[in-house]
Amino acid sequence: MAELKIANQWPWKQAPVCLVTGATRGIGRAVAGDLARSGAIVFFAGRDPDAVARSVREASAAGGDARPLVVDVSDVTSIRAGAAAVDAGAGRLDVLVNNAAAYVDWTETALSADLEETRKVMDTNLFGPWAMVQAFLPLLQRSDHPRVVNVGSGAGSHGDTQFGLTSRRGAAASYGVSKAAVLALTAAFAAELADTPVIVNAVDPFLTATWPGAEQMGARPVADSVPGIVWAATLPDDGPRGGFFRDGTALPW
Repeated sequence: MAELKIANQWPWKQAPVCLVTGATRGIGRAVAGDLARSGAIVFFAGRDPDAVARSVREASAAGGDARPLVVDVSDVTSIRAGAAAVDAGAGRLDVLVNNAAAYVDWTETALSADLEETRKVMDTNLFGPWAMVQAFLPLLQRSDHPRVVNVGSGAGSHGDTQFGLTSRRGAAASYGVSKAAVLALTAAFAAELADTPVIVNAVDPFLTATWPGAEQMGARPVADSVPGIVWAATLPDDGPRGGFFRDGTALPW
């Protein structure tokens, strides 16, 4: 998929204000960096202050307008404080990318799952995006072209024949169930906001090399997963709503 450039694709007349959660490593950091280099004002959100500061320094050195935002998406109080900080620093939000994610163990199954650990995964993967949209909606409503991108996964899809819910013999249960719930949440938000300018979609970045040994499993480079997320963030006002996409192509749920 060709790289998407803000100057050519985005509808805003002024530099868009973006926020990416989980922006201190992997896909989140790459997406946030790409947006910053393309001309957006980007809040790099993460729960580790040192990691956030390091990511912002790297993006700033590359010429982007990167700003730190320390937020723990599993903590509603932290999320609300983050919304207040963005309000004070930018006054609006054009793009929210809910990327932060957690998992227990890829060998975990529904029957073997430690439900205390499962609740932690849900707090990050499901309730995190849920609370983020609730807290940041007033700022998104100040944008002429507000976009919400929930980073999902084929692991939460019945239609993914390689990594889907019924394709792993129950493995990675907490992660898969949480991502299936993210798809449901995306549909619910999109339906509720159907008569507003806020466009909400979910994106599957595909299996991406964000941990050691991932390449041996067939994971693709991080850079290959970034454009599909940027595409969803830069949709025109008549773009799709409530969908699930990979690289700009609709996927089955």
